[in-house]
Amino acid sequence: MPFNQELTEELNLLLKFPNKSLMQGLKIHHDADPAIIDAAKRLYAKGIVSQPDGGYLTDLGHDLAEHAQVIQSALTHS
Repeated sequence: MPFNQELTEELNLLLKFPNKSLMQGLKIHHDADPAIIDAAKRLYAKGIVSQPDGGYLTDLGHDLAEHAQVIQSALTHS
């Protein structure tokens, strides 16, 4: 199954989370792009982030963010 637009938005949002510290997260503001707001809500529903407006990555979220970074790095470096 290829990545659809919703999955791409979720992956892009995961890549925006700080990866240097477990004590840092993201706050998606109510006036953000509706696609980003919806992606955050979907990640929350899947147990990947701690709040529907971002918050912190869960343990699962940290694992997925690491994998997303590896995929991004592999595909953007030739």
